[in-house]
Amino acid sequence: MKGSGAEIQRLVEAGRFSMAGLRSAFSSEAAFRLEVLVSLPLIIVAIVVADNALELAILLIALALVWITELLNTAIETAVDRIGPESHLLSGKAKDIGSAAVFVASVVAGLVWLLVLTDGSG
Repeated sequence: MKGSGAEIQRLVEAGRFSMAGLRSAFSSEAAFRLEVLVSLPLIIVAIVVADNALELAILLIALALVWITELLNTAIETAVDRIGPESHLLSGKAKDIGSAAVFVASVVAGLVWLLVLTDGSG
């Protein structure tokens, strides 16, 4: 296949950038680090308590949703901070909305876990 070597190289580079982003977020963002560390035992709990593959997937996706929104929130905060250190109404609004997204994802994850663990009967 023509060009497949370049496409594979591009995917490898994209993977490296992604891993660098995860390392950066984990090392410099206390909230992301806490969410990852709290999630690790929950992943084990999910494996133990899930009755089937679908339940396991739902529980793990709920955790991933929190990680994803925290990463996006961190990206927003970093971009806003790059613009300048001075306080600005729109900068604060962007950061607050990013934080709200993490809050919503966390609430949804908690509700998903509650529903799955109580089998919807709670």
